Amino acid sequence: MFGSRILLLAPHPDDELAGCCAAIGRARAQGSSVSIAFLTTGIPARERLWRWDRASHPTRFERRREEARRVCAELGAEVVHFSGCAARQLKSELRTARDLVVTFCAARRADMLWVPAYEGGHPDHDSANFVASTLRRDLPVWEFSEYNNCGGRVRSNEFPATTGNEIELKLTDIERRHKQELLAMYASERGNLNYLQTAREVFRPLADYDYAQPPHAGTLFYRRFAWASFHPKVNEVRPEEVSRAIAQFRAQT
Repeated sequence: MFGSRILLLAPHPDDELAGCCAAIGRARAQGSSVSIAFLTTGIPARERLWRWDRASHPTRFERRREEARRVCAELGAEVVHFSGCAARQLKSELRTARDLVVTFCAARRADMLWVPAYEGGHPDHDSANFVASTLRRDLPVWEFSEYNNCGGRVRSNEFPATTGNEIELKLTDIERRHKQELLAMYASERGNLNYLQTAREVFRPLADYDYAQPPHAGTLFYRRFAWASFHPKVNEVRPEEVSRAIAQFRAQT
């Protein structure tokens, strides 16, 4: 799973830790270079915030970027892109995202892509997974699990369904402590990352997905609190919106 020049597609600043912190460290130890393209700001659009919080949007935006810069410096990974696309809106920017990824692959001479799994953890994760799938004929694409709600319970670093090609990395005590320390550096996300485990990370070659269907049956992770979608912290995107955006992309290609 370690290429010589890995390009990691991180939908948000913190995804580089949630699913592949130790993997990045092991790849770097073997001489691989790791470049990271952040595909959204990680911050919801200004209009999604409470009215009294909207003035602080630029500050939140820059704080998240600075946290990512510090974390990536600790990881020894190079940030090649910070997108201006708001969180939860990657589904509407699929073509732009793909064009950017193609450009970065060429510029970095990437020989492998890493991307979050299509598992319903977040609509931006699922959108990024589709973007990566369009490039699998050009270079190997490996996906990693972050979190999902398959079976009605939160699962961390565990794919909803296996293909038999999974590789599990069991983190050493040193790797676990390092991952916890780096997660703490995303202070702006304190309270949003406490469901993550640090015992393992799992990878596999990109599975064959039917993007017209939700990642799994039942309630997806990001739809667990759909009844409170009026709240800025609750994801208002529906799975069918992601599938519809993907279908529109395909129809125009």
